[in-house]
Parts: sequence; C-alpha cells; structure tokens
Amino acid sequence: MEAGALVIFALLVLFAFLGLGVWATVKAVGAAKRGVDRTITQARRTVEDTTLRARSLGQVGVTAGLAQLRLDLRTSMRATQQTLYRGVQTDSSLRESIGLFERLSEHGHDLDAELKRLEQEPDRKRIAASLPDLRERTRKITESADSLRWAARERARRFAEDELSALSEQIEVESGALRDWSRESVDDLTAAAASWDAGAPETRAGGSKESRPAALNPASAPVRHPWQKAPRPETTA
Repeated sequence: MEAGALVIFALLVLFAFLGLGVWATVKAVGAAKRGVDRTITQARRTVEDTTLRARSLGQVGVTAGLAQLRLDLRTSMRATQQTLYRGVQTDSSLRESIGLFERLSEHGHDLDAELKRLEQEPDRKRIAASLPDLRERTRKITESADSLRWAARERARRFAEDELSALSEQIEVESGALRDWSRESVDDLTAAAASWDAGAPETRAGGSKESRPAALNPASAPVRHPWQKAPRPETTA
C-alpha cells in the first residue's frame, strides 16, 4: 500500500515538472514570436515610410499629395505615442492623455487606411477633388496629436526644472552647513592649542602643587587613638 502511494506521488511530481516545462516552453515561444512580430512590424513600417518619402519627393500631383498626407499623419501619431507611453512610466497623470490619444488613433488609422486605398484609385480627378477634405482631416488629427505631445513634454520639462531648483536649494543649505562646521572646527583647534601652550611651562617645571606626588609633601603628624599607650620617655643616663 505504501509502495503504491509512493508511485502515485512520484507520478504526480513528474507530471507537475512536465507541466511546468510545457508552460515555460509555451511562454518562451510566445515571447520569441512577439519579438519577431515587433521586428517585422518595425521593418514593414520603415519600408513603408521610406516609400512614402520617395513618392512625396519624387512625384507630383495626386500621388505626391496622398503620400505627404500619410507621412505627416504617421510621423505625428508615432511621435506622440512614444512621448506619452514613455512619460506615463514616471507620471501617472498622463493616463488620461493616453486615453484621449487612443481615441484619436482610431480616427488616424481610419484616415491612413483611406489614404492608402486612394493610392490605388485610378480616378485621379475624383481624388484631386477630395484632397482638400483629406488635408483638413489630416490637419485636425495631427494638430491634436501635436498638442498632446508638446503638453506632455512641457509638463516633463517643468517637473525637471522644479526638481532641479529644489535640489539646488538643498545643496546650498548643505554647503553652508559644511562651511560653518569647518570654521567652528578651526576655532576649537586654535583655542585648544592656546590652552595647551599656556599650561606647558608649568607642566615642564614639575607641575602645580596640587599635581605633585604625595611622597614629596611633608609627613603629617601621626594620629593618636585613645586606646594607645603613651610612649615612655627615653633616659639620658
């Protein structure tokens, strides 16, 4: 009976270790997959941005206009996203700003998708007619994103300036305390040296009367007690 219980316990431990191994493997594979996905996304984004820059500079007309709008939109939104998500790590009050930015991002994604579809539209006249409206929508989104980004940066800058000012004041107070301590120490040492010099001659001469050894003092008269006999006088015979 005991042997069977030990076998069951060993199997449970084995299954637990196997489960942990499978869980760790799944986590590692998931992390690796997310890392690969991020790398692919960043590479695709870089290629697409480079293509948009080439179109906005190397072409004219509707194609260049659409490319420039997409480039402006993506650049502004990406810069604001980086600023807010980095800033919230040290300033939790930016969470509300991030919520507003995520709502703004929905409009930005919709506009970017629409601009991307229009790049493949063969009717250039219709696209040219819609460009003013597209520019206006892009302007509203980018201005809102820019406003959030610059407000977050200004907030971070003011916090840094306030912290620097407080630190400078603390350093000035500490520096003053150090200087006062140094002067007092020098004064104490000077007073101690003067006192030692004043007592040095007397010490070299043998010290004061009070400090002389007891053996150098005259012997005091012996104390007589009532139970002691008087000493006999000496005869001169």
